[in-house]
Amino acid sequence: MHFLNEHSSWVEIDLSAIEENVRIIKTLTGANVMAVVKANAYGHGAVQVANAAIKGGAAWLGVARIEEALELRNAGFKQNIFVLGYIPPAHYKSAVDNQISLAVWDADQIDLLSNLCCSSNTTARLHLNVDTGMSRLGISNKMAVELASYLSEKSGVEFEGIFTHFARADERDQVPTELQEDRFLAVIDDLHKKNIRPQWVHASNSAASINRPLARFNMVRVGISIYGLHPSPDCMLPDGFQPALSWKATLCQVKEIPPGTGVGYGHEYITSKNEKIGTVPVGYADGIRRMKGNRVLVRGRAAPVIGRVCMDQIMIQLDEVPSANVGDEVVIIGCQGGERISAENIAQRWGTINYEVVCGINTRVPRFYQD
Repeated sequence: MHFLNEHSSWVEIDLSAIEENVRIIKTLTGANVMAVVKANAYGHGAVQVANAAIKGGAAWLGVARIEEALELRNAGFKQNIFVLGYIPPAHYKSAVDNQISLAVWDADQIDLLSNLCCSSNTTARLHLNVDTGMSRLGISNKMAVELASYLSEKSGVEFEGIFTHFARADERDQVPTELQEDRFLAVIDDLHKKNIRPQWVHASNSAASINRPLARFNMVRVGISIYGLHPSPDCMLPDGFQPALSWKATLCQVKEIPPGTGVGYGHEYITSKNEKIGTVPVGYADGIRRMKGNRVLVRGRAAPVIGRVCMDQIMIQLDEVPSANVGDEVVIIGCQGGERISAENIAQRWGTINYEVVCGINTRVPRFYQD
């Protein structure tokens, strides 16, 4: 795909990579797959990624907010959709009417949904969120059985699933995750003793799907891995996964700058000799952090970003790329020639995680899709 003559900056998404990544996860785990497409599919595009994930074998789509779920329903998706996070009660009716499965963790939520559904002759599909050590949303594992029993007896609601979320599954030390897993297993066991058996049991994120076989249950919730990105430096994806996203821009000006000349705001960079400087129309409003050490690829060679990152532009030093010309493709994330800059490379440079790098690419950067 070539967009040099049409766009200043753009993202290319390989949907076939996402489809294959989901297929690998499904084969690896032997479980049903919930493809997590929240936050606009981690910046990749929710509707397009959801289609690819379903082609790869995903049975469920996971989102964080009701607005994301409704976007998928309005786009025509008939598959199971689960909202992992909070839904304001004002949106309960819309969620129920659209057969969207909801997370619950207290009796007030259950009561509101039960009353709503009993009065409208509908049914809410509910998954009990059990806090086994994340200390975020969820009912404490010590109180989960009591609330699960309450949920199972309420009218107008279906106790469709039960789940937890691991806080440290992507770390080398697996002891904290083993403790969470044991707590969750104890809850499931106690429910079985009461003959309470929700259809869906899920705990594993991408990292746990890879390294915690006992925690796969009958569904895994995978996000970062379906985009071909590693859960963490301590939890790398197996061979076969491919990153789906590339971020590119156009080199819009090249000029010779004499020694002693300041470049960019604040003149934080001053040329030490005659230097070849290029300007690229992408900046912090697009998702490039205002940090030192940024690099891009031009004609298959690395070029450092110099001076401050502007809102809409960066300047790059091109002395090591003497053949660079206006109109050349600039790679921010992806491959060019034999070189590659990954989201993980950028995350390490920025002191963050690859999730934040791709989620941070602004929506004003157009996305283009290849099957």
